[in-house]
Amino acid sequence: MSERLVILPGLLCDSRMFVGQVQAFDALVMDGFYGKANRIEAMADFALDRLPARCALLGHSMGARVALEIWRRAPERVERLALADTGVHMVRPGEADKRYALRDLGRREGCAVMVDQWLPPMIGKERRQDADLYAALRAMSVDAGMATFEAQIDAMLHRPEVESLLPSINCPAFAIVGSDDEWSPVAQHEDIVAAIPGAQLRIVAGVGHMAPAEDPVRFNDSVREWLNWMPARTFQQAR
Repeated sequence: MSERLVILPGLLCDSRMFVGQVQAFDALVMDGFYGKANRIEAMADFALDRLPARCALLGHSMGARVALEIWRRAPERVERLALADTGVHMVRPGEADKRYALRDLGRREGCAVMVDQWLPPMIGKERRQDADLYAALRAMSVDAGMATFEAQIDAMLHRPEVESLLPSINCPAFAIVGSDDEWSPVAQHEDIVAAIPGAQLRIVAGVGHMAPAEDPVRFNDSVREWLNWMPARTFQQAR
């Protein structure tokens, strides 16, 4: 696999989330919080302007939805696709209320207070007491700031439909998820691989939504397998 690994971060995340992947694979992480775009479509435009001509594309959480929008617009740019700790469903009842409650908390009491409410459930139960891990993820999220948070939750609450895209994915595709991901559980990823022809599921044991940072070694094992995977089926991509 000669194409560059490109990682699209999720909510409030940048390259600090993916230190283990940068070190292991010389990955390019799409920093800049998508230019504070408030729509998934604009985030995809931001990324497309900065992507190599062809790449192995890994989207984490919200970044996986950006990756799917890139697939919709420019599948010829995507050599292989990994969707990590994510979902493909539309906005569910109560989701907006939960996101707006965090927004309002941040507006009243500051971004740090909001992050301390939002972040712990994003980490697997086995890793929540890791003070160094928490401090690193907290600093990253607080540095992103409330303007980024508000733009990104607006994007998520107006996200485009992507489920119908899944059967069109005709490149080597993995779904990767932490076994203890409470935000985007394993079942969602089972549904994703069931809808993508030939896709594979990999579950990283003992970690949550922030799997790439919680256990980079085991997460990287799944990424490495995906990067080197040559399925028996030959993909005839419409490029």
